[in-house]
This record gives sequence, C-alpha cells and structure tokens, in this order.
Amino acid sequence: MPGLMTMMALAPSPPMSVRPCFCNKMRGTTMLLVKNRSSSQAHLLGRRSWRAPAATTVATAAATAFHVDEQEREEMMMRRLAEDGWVDEHMLPLLTPVEEAWQPADLLPSFVVSADEQRSQVAELQARAAGVPDDLLVCLVGSMVTEEGLPGYMSMANRVAGGGDATGCDDHGWARWLRGWTAEENRHGDLLNRYLYLCGRVDMRRVETTVHHLLGRGMRAMLRPSSAYHSLIYGSFQERATFVSHARTARQAGLHGDACLAKLCGVIAADERRHEAAYTRAAARAFEDDQDGMVRALAAVMRAKITMPGELMDDGRDERLFDHFSAVAQRSGVYTAADYADMVEHFVRRWKVAELGAGLSGEGRRAQDYVCGLPRKIRRMEELAQDRAAQMGAQSVCFSWVFDRPVRIH
Repeated sequence: MPGLMTMMALAPSPPMSVRPCFCNKMRGTTMLLVKNRSSSQAHLLGRRSWRAPAATTVATAAATAFHVDEQEREEMMMRRLAEDGWVDEHMLPLLTPVEEAWQPADLLPSFVVSADEQRSQVAELQARAAGVPDDLLVCLVGSMVTEEGLPGYMSMANRVAGGGDATGCDDHGWARWLRGWTAEENRHGDLLNRYLYLCGRVDMRRVETTVHHLLGRGMRAMLRPSSAYHSLIYGSFQERATFVSHARTARQAGLHGDACLAKLCGVIAADERRHEAAYTRAAARAFEDDQDGMVRALAAVMRAKITMPGELMDDGRDERLFDHFSAVAQRSGVYTAADYADMVEHFVRRWKVAELGAGLSGEGRRAQDYVCGLPRKIRRMEELAQDRAAQMGAQSVCFSWVFDRPVRIH
C-alpha cells in the first residue's frame, strides 16, 4: 500500500483531450471535436458560430445516456453474480471463519499470565524491536495509519452500484463479503497499533493524531466511486500492493532480528493475499461478461494515477507527510516502482488482456495497447528517476512518528 501513489505517478498521463475517465470519454472526445469544429466555423462563417453551443448540448446529452447505460450494465452484472451464487461460491470461501481466524491477542504479549510473565514478554518484544531501523518503523507506522482508515474504505466500497449493503445487514453475497472483508481488515490496524504501543520506539501520540486526521479527512473518491468495474480493478491492485508491502516489512523485520514483528506482518500479508485473490477473481469474471468495458476501465484506472487510501494522512506538522512516507518506502525497498510495473504485468497476464480480441471497440483496442505497453514505460521512467536521484545529494526528513529523528528519503 505505501508508495503506490508515488509509483502510479510515474505512469504517463494522457493528453488533456483524453483526460476524462472512460465513463466520460465520449463526452470529452465529442466536446473536443465540437470545439474544434466551432472554431473553424467561427473563422469561416462569422456570425453563424452561435450554432456550436447547441451541438455541445447534444453531445452532452448523448454522453449522459452513454454513462447511464454503462452504469446500468455494471450494476446488472453485480446483481447477477450475487443472485446466481457466484459470490457465495468464489469469494466468500476466501474469508476465514471467525472461530479459525487469528486475533491480535494471539500474537502479542498475553495478559492472562502472571504479572511477572507479562513484564518478561513485553521486555522481550522491546529488546527485539530495538534493532528495527527508523526507516522500517516509518514504513510500519504509515501502513498502520492506512489500515486504521478502514471506516472510510468500507464507506467507499458501499457506494458500488449493485454491490452495496443498503440496510447494514443485507443478506446478498456482496453485502456479506463487504462486512466479512471489513471484519478481517479491522484486525490489521489493531495488531500493528498494539505492537507499536508496546515496542516503545515511536511517539504514539503523534501516530494517534495522524490516525485521527486521516479518519476526519476521509478518502478521495476513485474515478467513479459507484463503478463496479473501477472498484474491482482498484481492489485488486490495492490488495496486492498491501500484500507486497507487508510481506517485505516482515522479511526486513526478520533480518533485523525482530521475529515478533516479522510474524505480525506475515499474517497480515496472508490476509491481503486472500483478499487480492477474491477481487482478482471478480474482475476476471467481469472481463468474461464485458471485455470491452473492463479493458477501458482498466486503462482509465491506470491513467488516473490512483488516489491512495492514506493520501490525506496528516500529523499536524508535515504538509507532505504521505509523499515523504512513500519516498521512505521506495528507498527502503518496502514498495518500489519496479513492484508496480510487476503488478501491472501480473494483472495483464491474469486477466488475459493481451488476448482480448473480436469483442473490442476501437477505444477498447487503444486501451488494450496502452495497458499492455505500460510496464515497459514504467520501468523506463523508473530508470530515469533513479538516474536523477543518483545525481542528488542525500536528503532526510524528520518524522514526528519517531520523535522527530531524521530519516533518509533519497
């Protein structure tokens, strides 16, 4: 999760004429043509250029009808997958039954034992945590803060047309998935928060202030928050990015001698892997139903430079806190541009994007070409970014999370 926004920023942006997301593509393109034609008519016909607004109105009406048709198709797909039992068969089994699931109390010092044993367990945890470097602690805090923003993420997911939980206890498959996913995710922030509190290495008040700010600020909307296609694609990428970052943190914690932290991040990574599998399956199913709509949605999501869940984090001091956190994650290897390029390649292969054929529209074929060529562009841009960084001197930023100690960002 950390750093993905920065990695997405490496993806080349489309020209302004094609900047709108795919649901507005027809409107954006048509209006551009009308604008160009109107300009020519104004030059050639003088007073008759007043006809352009009428043409624009027609184009806008057509685009609105197109948008409604796409949204209805996506909503129908979501309802069908719930009604025919697909969600129950292919997604819900990826949630762990509550009785079998780990809980934070299973993995941290126990307060069931005697006071002396409690002190011994906490002392051991702190001794192991003493070897964790500040850059890894910054990555860990940023991940924990992001995990704690869960109420906003559930609210966002509940906006998806055909996939929401209207009453809070709906019985259809998507509603049960959303609540089950939320219940599993809720443990992640709890687990990391308690570890950080016990380890004594971070300023918990500044960390808690950051969580408070993030919950109050919320999350910027995706391209089209109600879009099932955008949501499934976003969820697939987000869960895989989170899996990668937690798995890398686990590996590095182990190398620095903190077996407890390695285990905590490992169990979280395993959860994220199952969640990724669920969203990836659902997106693959949507590709089977509407390959043209899905490949256009995928290209739109890639072009938009995904807004990350924790982007609005704020500790009350550093106005660029998320950017600096992302830079530390990149430099420390917890999440890098190369990981993002690998992810794009993974999903292109998983969803067989390069193999899509006869059912694609002209716009769909252009979207296919763009997505399939994106990993190469990202890697090239990463090389250029590394070359620029190599020419710059070392730069550090003081993070309030680690008592204002300086941490290198490049």
